[in-house]
Amino acid sequence: YFFERVVELETKKSISSEKTMLDTLNALALARDNETGNHIIRTQKYVNKLALRLSGFKHYSETLNAQTISLLTKAASLHDVGKVGIPDSILLKTSKLTDEEWDVMKTHTTIGENVLTSVDVESHNKNNVLSFAIEIAGGHHEKWDGSGYPRGLKGSEIPLSARIMSLADMYDALLSERVYKESWSHDDAVREIQSRSGTHFDPEIVDAFVAEIEAFK
Repeated sequence: YFFERVVELETKKSISSEKTMLDTLNALALARDNETGNHIIRTQKYVNKLALRLSGFKHYSETLNAQTISLLTKAASLHDVGKVGIPDSILLKTSKLTDEEWDVMKTHTTIGENVLTSVDVESHNKNNVLSFAIEIAGGHHEKWDGSGYPRGLKGSEIPLSARIMSLADMYDALLSERVYKESWSHDDAVREIQSRSGTHFDPEIVDAFVAEIEAFK
């Protein structure tokens, strides 16, 4: 009984420590959210919908189990945490970025990946939220055809978590107003994402998106 009690207390301590760490990282991500206060919350919900739908596909039935989907959903909130390393003059700019500024903005992917990797070194549990968050932060701007950044990964070279995040992030970006564009309608965003199946996005994830169109709306 004593041994079981010690294990129970250590487990609770570990969970509490992880929650504190995630709360801190999430607060950091929210503080650098230059788009809208709810962008992180919305994209997190979109990721959850896509992952749940994909779990019903034969190809992903084992990969996307309940625990994995839960971790993936939590990790989605940290996709842009790397913006902590982007200067305010670029992040908060109220006009369109220059090519040079855009190159700096792109580095938020590797910055986020590095920040989360350094935090993950302190964790002894590798099947955790941070392992998915690292994949997402570093890979959510990669494209299915290899034309994305920062590494030009192609197809299944891109982690599944990042491929899911990519579509969720794009959908929300299209529907959001920016200094250089007006917000798109839901229907226009759907058509745009469908047109990018096999180039920007994993076709199976686009299929999952189409199946969840009403939920996204």
